[in-house]
This record gives sequence, C-alpha cells and structure tokens, in this order.
Amino acid sequence: MNKITVVGLVLMSIGGAMVNWAQAQSGAIEVDVELVLAVDVSRSMSPRELEIQRRGYAEALTSDDVVAAIEGGLIGQIALRYIEWAGDGSQRVIVDWSLIGGRSDAERFAAQLVAQFDPTLRRTSISSALDYSRRSFDTNGFTASRRVIDISGDGPNNSGGPVLEARQRALDAGIVINGLPLMTRDGIYSRFDLPDLDNYYRECVIGGPASFVIPVTRWDQFPTAVRQKLIQELAAIEPAEPMVKRIAFHQKAEPAYDCLIGEKMWRQRRLDWGDDL
Repeated sequence: MNKITVVGLVLMSIGGAMVNWAQAQSGAIEVDVELVLAVDVSRSMSPRELEIQRRGYAEALTSDDVVAAIEGGLIGQIALRYIEWAGDGSQRVIVDWSLIGGRSDAERFAAQLVAQFDPTLRRTSISSALDYSRRSFDTNGFTASRRVIDISGDGPNNSGGPVLEARQRALDAGIVINGLPLMTRDGIYSRFDLPDLDNYYRECVIGGPASFVIPVTRWDQFPTAVRQKLIQELAAIEPAEPMVKRIAFHQKAEPAYDCLIGEKMWRQRRLDWGDDL
C-alpha cells in the first residue's frame, strides 16, 4: 500500500468520523427513509373521498407487507409525516414526524389518521405542497440516506408558483418525489378533470432516482395502490414499466408537456363559471 493510498484512507476515516460525530451532536435519529405523505384535500374532493384516503393510508400502513418492509430495512425504522394540502399556503399537519419501527408504531400512527376527518380546502397548489414538505426535512430530527415526498392529488397545479420550479428545488435538495394521481372522474367537479393526469404527474411532478407514478382510476383500487406505493418507497424497489416511469434526477430541460395546463384551466374556469377550487 503506497503513501498516497494510506493518506487517502486516513482522510476518509476522519471524514466519516466527523459525519458520525456531527450526527451524534445533532441528536438526529438514523432511519432508512424519511417519508412525507402529502395528500390532496382540495374542494374537488368529496367528504367520502377524503375518508377513503385517510382510511386507505391507515389500512396500508398496518398491512403485513408494509410492516415487513419497514422492519426489513437496513436500520429497521422509518420517519413518517402525513400532511393534507390544497391551495397556496393551505397545508395542515395531520400526524407530525413520527418514528415507525414496527407494527405498534404503525398502528398508533394509523389511529391518529382516522381519529377525526377535517373539511376540504380551496384550490390546488402542488408547488406549495412540495415546498412545504421539502422544508420540513431540515428540522425533523431524523437522518436517512433517502428522503421522499409522496404526493397524491386529483388535479394539476392551479395555485401558487410553477410546479416545475418547486420540483427542481426538491430535487436539488436530494429529495425523491413519487406520485399517486387520482383519476376517478366522479364528484361535483368531474367536468374539470384532466384526462391524462397521470402523464402530467410523470412529466411535471415526480423526479429523482426510481421515482414513479401509480394512477388510481377507481376508489376501490386506492388501498391496494397505496400499499404498493409504500412498499416500493420503503424498499427503494426499481419499478417496472408501463405502470410507472422514471425521470432524470436533475431534469433541467423543459418537458414537452404543458406543465401550466392547470393554471390555464383555472383561468378559463373563472371566466366560464366563477369557480375557485
């Protein structure tokens, strides 16, 4: 072993020791993944759909497969936060950052999800939801090699800043974004649905290594889709086409898809109907 190699190994050892020391000093708890579940509760969602979402996540979190994925990680625990979002500045924390290390933790988290059901909020700002979720990682008291925002919604961004800019801010922070577009096409505002919402999510919302989209076209699919999504996120599984699609971690180029379609639809809706979703 030559002198240069020895010096390099010493420096790597010192560097690793400094990282571990910094983590110890910060008091950060090490987990396999830090995961934000960001769920759409805009006015286009009916009370029944809001309840289906909460119960679907609660059911998935306590399923044998998801609990096994949590316990089967290298560290065997994750950090989890559940928020609901709508328009620009409209976010609420339902269950704050929690350490999930097994079934009892998952059941406690799930119980908080279904303890009560809150009303809908106005508009749809995916960009604000991404920014809000991104900032929460900085002070959550956890550290992990993977940080993920899992965002679900039934429409495109139509409030707040452009979604592409918010996505890039998350990607620049090393955060992966996965999507669950809700394409059920029912309810009072179904006439304003985006027919290819799954493509919008693929081109304009998701990003990062192994990022993916799982569309939901019927509400009876929701619990299964959530369970599949959580397992893929927790295990960092490389998903297969055609159900899901990866994009580059740092996607600077403008996509061919019109990522301002939601803003344009909302302006037209205001002219035609005076709506304020």
